[in-house]
This record gives sequence, C-alpha cells and structure tokens, in this order.
Amino acid sequence: MRFERMVIEAGSNTFSLAMHPRLTIIAGVGPVERDGLAGELIGALGSSRAGVHLELVTDHGRRLAVFRPAGARHRVVDIDEAADVSDEFRNLDGDISLLEREGIDLRKARRAMRLSKADLASSAASDQLIGRLAEQDQTELWSAAARVRVTAEQLEIEAEAVGSAPEDAEVIDRIEQRHNTVEAAVEIQTRLRRLAIVVAGTACILSVPVATSHPAMAGYLLAVGALTTTLAFIFRSRVTRAERAEAQALEEAGADSYMGFQVQRVNGLVSDHHSRRRLVEAAEDHREAASRWVAVAGDVSVDWALEHHEQIAGAAKLRADVRSLGALSSTAHDQDADGTAALAQALIMRMASARRIGSSTESFPIILDEPFAGLDPSMKPALLELLSRTAGSPQAILLTDDEDVASWARLEALAGELSILEPTPHRTVEAADTDQHVVA
Repeated sequence: MRFERMVIEAGSNTFSLAMHPRLTIIAGVGPVERDGLAGELIGALGSSRAGVHLELVTDHGRRLAVFRPAGARHRVVDIDEAADVSDEFRNLDGDISLLEREGIDLRKARRAMRLSKADLASSAASDQLIGRLAEQDQTELWSAAARVRVTAEQLEIEAEAVGSAPEDAEVIDRIEQRHNTVEAAVEIQTRLRRLAIVVAGTACILSVPVATSHPAMAGYLLAVGALTTTLAFIFRSRVTRAERAEAQALEEAGADSYMGFQVQRVNGLVSDHHSRRRLVEAAEDHREAASRWVAVAGDVSVDWALEHHEQIAGAAKLRADVRSLGALSSTAHDQDADGTAALAQALIMRMASARRIGSSTESFPIILDEPFAGLDPSMKPALLELLSRTAGSPQAILLTDDEDVASWARLEALAGELSILEPTPHRTVEAADTDQHVVA
C-alpha cells in the first residue's frame, strides 16, 4: 500500500503531509521530530491513533480513507465506491486496524517499517552471506544454481519414473560400486589362486631334482611358490574387506544379499537395469552440479540463494555502482566504498522485506530515519540514487535533517521522481488544504 496523504490534528493545529507515490523526503526535522513522525506514520495503520487521518492506495489500486476523529467513531471509507468498509478492518475489540488485518502487531510493524542508520549497520553486519555471494561472478553463480536446480528436477523425474525417491539413487550407486569392487577383487583373487597353485606345484616338483645338483636354485623355486601363495592370501583378505563393505551397504538398505537387494527393492526399482542406470546417472549429474555450486558459492544452500536472488543481484550491482563512483571521486576511498556497498545491500534487503511483512501480498511503506548519517558526502548520492530507483515497491518516506540529502532531493524533485517536504514556520494549514505540504 502507499500513503497519499496523512493529516495530523495536534490541538488547534492541523498538519497535512501529501506523499509522493514512490519517494517522499521530509527534510529539516531533528531527532525528536523524526521520532514523532515515524510513530505517527506507523501508528496511523494501527488502532490507537485518534486525530490521525490517512488516505492510501492498496497494491490492488483500491483507494481508502481512514478517519480517526477524537471522541468519535473511527471509520474506513472506500473513496471510489463512496462506501463505508469499516467492518473489513475492525479487530476483535471493534477498533480499526489495517495492521491487524494483515496479522501484524504494532511492535512488528515498527521493526519492519522503520529503518535507521543503526538498523542499517546491524543489517549490514548480519548480511555478510549475501555480500559474499554478491562478490562472486554473477553469471557463473546463477548458472551453477540453475544447473543444480535442473539436475535436481531430472533426478526427481527419474526417481518418480521407477517409483522411488531421489535418495535411493545414492543407495543404489553405493551398493553397485561396492558390489563391483567385490567382483573385481574376486576375479583377481581367483586368478592369483590358480596361478599360485600352478607355480607352487611346479616349484615343488622341480625343486626335488634341482636340489641335488643346484640347492640354491631349489630354494629360489620354493620361495617363488611361497610368494605366489602369499599374494593369493593377501588378495583373499581384500575380497573379504570388499564383501564386508558391500554387506554394510546392503544392511543400510535393508537387504541381506545383493541378489535379495535386486529382487526385493520397492516397486522392482533395480529389476530394470536401464531405469537403474538412468537414475544413477541423474544422481551423478546432480552431484557434479552440487560440487560446482560449492566451488563457486561455498556452503550456501542453492534454495536459499535463489530465494534471495533479488537481494544478491541488487547488492552485486550496487557494489559495482559504488566502486565506479569511488573511482571517479577523489575523496572516496576503497574502504568507504566497501562500507557503503554493505549499507546499500542492507537497504535493498529491508526494502524487499517491506513488500511482504503481512499475511497477504500487501506491501507497506518503509520509514527511513536519517539512514545515511555520518557517511562521506561523496558516497551519499549513490545510495540516494539507489533509494530513488528502488522506491515505489515499497513506497519510501525518508526523514532527515541532513542538508546534503535535502539539496539532492530539491534537484530530483524538479523531475517529479520524488517530493520533498520542508517545514514552514508560523503557519497553520487546515486538513482540506493540500497545497502546503508540511507546516510546523
């Protein structure tokens, strides 16, 4: 939703704030005034702000007016339909609350909708993971993620085709590998055993006549026979180890033997050699894709990265923008650029989260309370440009006492991309007066 206008009755004075649909900058307000305005803007959506009236547009284009006269019944009116729709927004106590309709209490709304410099810094510190992914080559990163997703889907298809689960491919592959190891070891051991029998028998037969004329040669013949026999025993022990490994894998799969595994698998999974082969190949492709992803992104879940694609891609673009600005500015340093990029990343994430803090798809405005205080003046334009491009979904309202921000906003307001509201002292504006933006 977007605020169009908020009217605050304060004693004999009435303040009217007309909001830009994308970005409104309220300049010239100190910490106390910012705190009060943020409270009124968020509280206007709750149930306890008598004397605060609100006109807004929902994400679906519905124009509503919320009237909260002191000492009288609060109402919500559908402006286009000229109909009282208050009952849609009443809570269990009978009060009007746009927040509670979305399953949000005032505390959660304050945390989600208000963003200060401290909040940005805290978010920047906790968003190192997104920052790390944003530093990677984005083409390679998302190509690897897409490959993991495609191979996972193919694995699901092959598993479903044989009436199993993707995890079965790992079981099958492990058992097949160990069974092949057993067969290879048995084949070598069989050959060595036959060779040992031949060599040992020959050595024994020859050693008798040779012993009389060449005793040393007879000793060599006996040694060769003994060595061959020893090798046969060594490979027999390898066969035993391979069989134990296969038995362990079969036991984990709930089978007593390889043949039993072949026969008893659910839905005849392994009875079809071609189906088994396709499933194992799909599992191998998926493992290779997962390995490539780990090489690019580290120990980050692909699903998590895809869920945060917008924030990661935005942070990557922001880092490039900030570094470009730093390269052009003689006063901007690499450390400043990195810090600003981290703040920009946190800003993107908080803007994105404001789009879905409720139980429905309705967005809520985000209130920025002097978020760029203390930054190098040369770095503020990049962040303000980012805010200007990002604002609109959700609507952003920036409260500031920073002349750098105000000067930038005055120029941008000329193009109609945003509006700047600045207090004008010693005048009072009635609620119906929409020409003057803010009066203090």
